[in-house]
Amino acid sequence: MIYAVDFDGTLCEIAYPDIGQAKQNVIDFCLRKQAEGHKLILWTCRTGEYLKQAVEWSKQHGLIFDAVNENLPERIAEYGGDSRKISADYYIDDKNICIASL
Repeated sequence: MIYAVDFDGTLCEIAYPDIGQAKQNVIDFCLRKQAEGHKLILWTCRTGEYLKQAVEWSKQHGLIFDAVNENLPERIAEYGGDSRKISADYYIDDKNICIASL
């Protein structure tokens, strides 16, 4: 499975452009999924230096993503090209609405 994980408000408290306090329960969940063989994509609106800071912060918390704001090669091959929309099986975001519950 592929998990697309937001940064601000999800992996850490919102403090943009700074980085807020870690949400350890979410980090631990992501680390467990990765240990189980699942792939993680950092899926964030951060760009430039702010994105670099988020990637480095994540590494310091043990999270090394399989991709950052881009699709995994296997999904690009599966769909015959790349799109701007990140393809994942699960999206973890603090602004999430679960459609199944509507």
